[in-house]
Amino acid sequence: MKVLVALFALVGAVLAGENGLDFIQATSVATMQCLKKSGISFVIPRIFTSVGTIDQTGINNVKNAHEAGIAYIDGYLFPCLASHCGSGAQQVKEALDAIASHKTKIGTIWLDIERLAWPANHVSNRAFIESMVKEAEARKQLVGIYSNYYQWQDIVGLDYTGLKHLPLWWAEYDGEKDFAKYREFGGWSKPNIHQWHGTENGPCGVSVDLNYIP
Repeated sequence: MKVLVALFALVGAVLAGENGLDFIQATSVATMQCLKKSGISFVIPRIFTSVGTIDQTGINNVKNAHEAGIAYIDGYLFPCLASHCGSGAQQVKEALDAIASHKTKIGTIWLDIERLAWPANHVSNRAFIESMVKEAEARKQLVGIYSNYYQWQDIVGLDYTGLKHLPLWWAEYDGEKDFAKYREFGGWSKPNIHQWHGTENGPCGVSVDLNYIP
């Protein structure tokens, strides 16, 4: 209970800006309404998994967030790098097709670029990510990058700045709702969102990561 109360305090302590969550847990309309009442203005459910499948739970969460009246609703795609998975472009296509087939929508599709089965070849990794971005942009879908300094360094190299025109969702669990500790990478002078607290049992009983937009 102390942890839950503390997290309510963390979420609610707004000086300025927007508080949001990302999560994979099934979340009902009623729970989304509870999140909204607790001060959450944006949510980012997972819509595609690292094993190459549509996250049906995440798609339902998107729909439920809309019904609950959450102001801003995005989705994130965790790329599959296994040999049985399709190309980066194909994965984006499948995710966006799933959103459309369920007659719902997202603001931005965030590409989760963190270490998990990525090859050592920076050039091929860059091409894979670029193919994802091009597919989203070809469909007039807003697209952004989720990563941090060390993930970017390992996966594509710090000298790669080819996607700096996209918004950045910066992952750094420093416990602070600001950009003060941001370390530039990828050509981004500053991020757009800060994922500042890792997975905990958060507001309304949902296991979440805490995010902030100034």
